[in-house]
Amino acid sequence: MALFLSDLGTAGVILAITIMLASAFLFTRATKKLHLPNVTGYILAGVAIGPWCLNLIPQEYIKHMDFITDLALAFIAFGVGKYFRLSSLKANGMRMVVLTLFESLTAGILITAAMLLLGLSMPFSLLLGAIGCATAPASTIMTIRQYKAKGPFIDTILQVVALDDAVALIAFSICTAIVQASGTAGSMTLSQVLLPVALNLLSLGAGLFSGILLSRLIHKRRSKDHSLVLACVVIMATAGLCTALNVSPLLACMACGTAYVNSCGNKHLFKQLNQFTPPLLVMFFVLSGMRLSLPSLAQAGMIGVIYFLVRILGKYAGASLGAAVIHASPEIRRYFGLALIPQAGVSIGLAVLGQRMLPGQSGEMLSTIILSSGLLYEMVGPACSKWAIRMSGSIPGSKEKEKKKERKKEKAEKTGKIKEPPVIA
Repeated sequence: MALFLSDLGTAGVILAITIMLASAFLFTRATKKLHLPNVTGYILAGVAIGPWCLNLIPQEYIKHMDFITDLALAFIAFGVGKYFRLSSLKANGMRMVVLTLFESLTAGILITAAMLLLGLSMPFSLLLGAIGCATAPASTIMTIRQYKAKGPFIDTILQVVALDDAVALIAFSICTAIVQASGTAGSMTLSQVLLPVALNLLSLGAGLFSGILLSRLIHKRRSKDHSLVLACVVIMATAGLCTALNVSPLLACMACGTAYVNSCGNKHLFKQLNQFTPPLLVMFFVLSGMRLSLPSLAQAGMIGVIYFLVRILGKYAGASLGAAVIHASPEIRRYFGLALIPQAGVSIGLAVLGQRMLPGQSGEMLSTIILSSGLLYEMVGPACSKWAIRMSGSIPGSKEKEKKKERKKEKAEKTGKIKEPPVIA
C-alpha cells in the first residue's frame, strides 16, 4: 500500500491524509467504548498505519510532514495564551500560580534528577524533565463534565491546568536555550550561551508584537471569515519566523495569544480557531503515533518505567507541597495531584521538538518514552481523576446521599425497624 501511494504523487499525498483522518476516526470508536480519550485513539491509529505495523503511509511522506507538527503546536500555544488574561490573574491572585509552579516544576526536577542518576546525558535529562512538567487537561475536564462536578476543588483544577501548559512551554524554552548553548564541543564562549537566550527573547518580543497587531487587524467591522484568515496569517508567520531562527515557536505563539486577549479582551477568535483546527490536530497526533518506534520500546525499557512513576510522584508531591504553602483545603492537599496525571497534547509536540535537537538514538528514545507513557497516562489518568473528584466531595449529591443513608439508618435504629438479614439454614 505504501509503495502504491508513493507512485501516485500528489494523489498519493491526498490519499495518505485521508487514511490518517479516517483511521483516527475509526480508532476513536473503539476508545470511546473503553472510556478512553480521543487522543489515545489518534496515537494508536498512527501506530497501526505506521511503518512498524500496516505500513500504509510511505516513509518519505512521514519525513516531510514536520510542518504539520509546527503548525499544530503554533495553534495549541496560541490557545494557551488566552488563559493569561491579566484581569483573571489578578482576581485569582498568586495562589494558583504558586500551586502550579510547585506541582509542575517538582515533577520536572525529580525527572531530571532521576535521569541523571541513571547515567543519561544532561541535554536528554533536561528536555525530558521539562516535558514532564506538562499536563493534559482534556481527560480531567471530560470527567468533570461527565459527573457535573462543582466546588472549590474543581475551580482549582480548571485554573491550574490552564497555567500548567504555559509553565511547561516556558520551562522547555529555557532548557532548549541551555541545550543549544552547550551543544558545541569544547569550552563554551559567552556568545554561545547568550545567543540562544537572545533568540528566545527576540521570539518572545515578536510574539507580543504580533498579538497586538492581530488585535488591531481584527475589529467589529471585520467579517468572521476574514478574521480567521488574518489570525492564521499572524500565527503562521510567527511560527515560521521562529522556525527560520531555529527557535521553538511555542513561547512566541503563546505570547501572541496573551497579547491578543489582553489587548482586545475578545475570546471569540479562540472559539473560531477551535472549530478550524481539529483536523490539523488529529493529523498531528496520528503523525506522532506513526513516528513511535516499536523496537525502541524495548531499549527504553526501565527508563520509561522510571519516568512514568517519577512523574506521578512529582505531580502528587508537588501539588501537596504547593497546597500546604498556600494553605489550601485538606481535600486539595490530599487528592489534587491525582487529577494531574494525564499527559498528552503539548507534551507530544515538545517531544517532537526535543527529538530534533538530540542526536539520533537519544532523540528517538525521548520521543518513544513520551508517546508510550502518554498512552499509559491517558488510560490511568481518567480513573485517578474520577477517584480524586469523588473523594473531594465535588460530585453533586454524593455527600448528601451518604448523609441520607446515615440518617435513615439512625432512624431505623431508633424505631427498631431494622431489617434483619435472612438466616440461611
